[in-house]
Formats: sequence, C-alpha cells, structure tokens
Amino acid sequence: MQQRKWTWATVPIIILCLAWSWAPKGKVNWIDIQEADSLYVNDPRPVLIDVYTDWCGWCKIMDKSTYKDKRVADYINAHYYAIKFNAEFKKPVKFNNTIYKYDPENKVHELAVYLTHGQLEFPNTIFLSSVSAIPAPIAGYMKPSEIEAPLKYFGEKKEKVQTLSAFEYSMQRAW
Repeated sequence: MQQRKWTWATVPIIILCLAWSWAPKGKVNWIDIQEADSLYVNDPRPVLIDVYTDWCGWCKIMDKSTYKDKRVADYINAHYYAIKFNAEFKKPVKFNNTIYKYDPENKVHELAVYLTHGQLEFPNTIFLSSVSAIPAPIAGYMKPSEIEAPLKYFGEKKEKVQTLSAFEYSMQRAW
C-alpha cells in the first residue's frame, strides 16, 4: 500500500518537470542555394548559411537544439534566407554568378572554402548582409543565447554602423 501512495505522489512532480523542460519547438525554413539566388533578386535580405558535414556531431546537435529553438527559428525565418550547405557536396553550385565545384583532392567543396575563408571547422555559420558581401563565418557550435547577437546584428543591418562586438555589448538580450 505504501508503494502505491509513493507512486501516485510522484505523478504530479513528473508532470511539473516535463512541463518545465518542454520548450516550444521552431522550424527554420531552409532553402537551397540556387533558390536563395533567385529569391534575393526580388526581395533582398541577409543570408545565413549553415555549412556542415554528415559526420559532424556538433552540427547535428546544433540542428536539434539551436535551430529548433522557436525564438531562433522565428527570427531566422523573418529576417534571412537560410541555407544548409554540405561542405562535402559533390556537384557544382552556382552562387552569386560564380560556379563552385567539389575538390576531390581535398575532399571539400570550393564554396565551403570560400564561405569559411578556408577555416573548415564545423558547424560553421556564415552571415552575409547581401549575396555579394564578404562572408562573415562563425565557426563552432552556438547555443541560442550565443547566436542571438550575430543574428540580430546582420538581421537588423547593424554591420553598416557598428562592429559586432560593440553591438553585442549594447544589445538587450532576450534569449
């Protein structure tokens, strides 16, 4: 009998724990690189490129946590063209009127090398204020709180008036 009381007493605690751990999930509307090129012509906006590889564990964790965070996903969808690009993609890709190819000798796509400035660490989040802008790569896994500043910096076009570090210092954090 004592065991049953203990079991029923734990049910509300379990429900409360599950309610606190549950967070609304978001979904980034990823598009391919060719689609971004054509959409950009009619509606220019910043571009976010998630450069990843299939073998990258931190890339998978960032997909499951950071990019599924509702605040992050909603912000990206509202302000960016979001592209996922596999650094080991084998086919040629046209981006900003330039053709990039796979380099079999180095086992990497030329576009990944260009976007990351040769810093082939994954995940690598690339921010472009426009498709013709110089890529601004940030290598490594980022939590929602860590990606907030660069997302808002480029999303609000602050790169034209201040540095990222000055923006991050003065911004009101919401995530």
